[in-house]
Amino acid sequence: MLIGRLIVGSLINLTEDEAYYRLWSMTPALGYYDHPPMIAWWLWLGRHLVGDSPLGVRLLPTLASAATSFVVFAMAREAGASRRVAGVAGVWFNATPLVLGGGFLAVPDAPASLFFSLTLWCALKARAGRPLAWWAAAGVAAGLACLSKYSALFLAPGMLLWLGATPEGRGRLRTPGPWIALLIAVGLFSLNLTWNAEHQWETLAKQFARISPHRWAPGHLVEFLVTQFVLLNPLIAIFTAAGIVLRRRPGAIDPRPFILVGAPFAVYLLIHSLHDRVQAHWPAPLYSLAVVVALAGAERLAGRRPWRWVAVGVPIVGVAAAAAMGAVLALPGGDFGRLDPALSVRGWDPFVARLDALRAQNGAAWIGTASYGLASQLLAEPKVKAPVFQIAERDRWEGMAPSPPALSKPGVVVDLSRRLDGRRLAGCFARVRPLGDIVRGDPGEPGKHYAAFAVSGPKNDLLRAGC
Repeated sequence: MLIGRLIVGSLINLTEDEAYYRLWSMTPALGYYDHPPMIAWWLWLGRHLVGDSPLGVRLLPTLASAATSFVVFAMAREAGASRRVAGVAGVWFNATPLVLGGGFLAVPDAPASLFFSLTLWCALKARAGRPLAWWAAAGVAAGLACLSKYSALFLAPGMLLWLGATPEGRGRLRTPGPWIALLIAVGLFSLNLTWNAEHQWETLAKQFARISPHRWAPGHLVEFLVTQFVLLNPLIAIFTAAGIVLRRRPGAIDPRPFILVGAPFAVYLLIHSLHDRVQAHWPAPLYSLAVVVALAGAERLAGRRPWRWVAVGVPIVGVAAAAAMGAVLALPGGDFGRLDPALSVRGWDPFVARLDALRAQNGAAWIGTASYGLASQLLAEPKVKAPVFQIAERDRWEGMAPSPPALSKPGVVVDLSRRLDGRRLAGCFARVRPLGDIVRGDPGEPGKHYAAFAVSGPKNDLLRAGC
């Protein structure tokens, strides 16, 4: 599985966000416009280990996916599973389509999921010997999780809920261990808090603005539940529900720590979906916990004949999903039309060649985009021969490489047709001339359409204010 992910990750072009995080890694810092810094640190290390390539960008996130599988095994053991059954937990984690299809992507969910899982495992280990050392390790893991993604802040109420739910847990709250863990986690997270304080709290303001409900849109709840039912693996989702609602037998796997620690984040996602879309990958840190709960549910249903075969089918569904994903990548895009889920990674080399030829034909010295994603992807392409500049959202680029181009010279602005408006460009440049569309995708098949405009004579300071 690990080798396969490394191979796939080395062959596929970077997605918009991955390319953007790659730029972060060129200027290591304690915080960035969108997220805490961990993903940038990981990409910096990967690029220095194996080179500035898709493999270098994805190296550590791919290794983290494998490491999380071992943590799932270890957590299942702490929950009371035998080595054989705990091994099943590791297999099931990799049978979730989200992990199976996205376990190589360089996104903040990769470190967040690993450290989220490590936090609970260390806290579970603290029930045995050397509790202070294990609680300290849990604090380090929690702090690193918060430096990966702000959703890890839900670990604090989750751990409190778990420990406060039983007399044994409440006894632990009267010992220094959990509070040492909290202090360590806060100390590590304060690195990013300090950076935010020095940058007008821009990351916290951007991310926490999503919490406030702007409208009532419960349709997103249905979308969220259906999406997670599929991405978790429908069979694992059924067993997870069983692990939550069915009574635990003495000596069986105990799912309560996993349910309670994950509950605050899960409830937040449900509430969020009542007013806005929950992105498919947001619940990723909960998947390792859900798999152990699913294992407990499968154990409770094991005595009923049909469910034995359903449990056997979990990895089969995962393999089928892997085969389907492989087919999507291998088959031409025309087999799927505009619904092709792999369209974002198709046809980049011809697209870059056509764009550079268009730039040269029009005497343009630079390439502009409306979106940070396309700008980042073009900057990751060694075949792009001109400086690239996002004409909007200039706050994103403060203190980041590369240096901006000479905007007084003519340029070509390109982006998806739905993102780029010639009338808006006319408000920013004295001369705007449409150059037609560039299509990216398999030759002769439906693809993504990009509008292109030749521009010159900026009317304002685009470097500061943007367009």
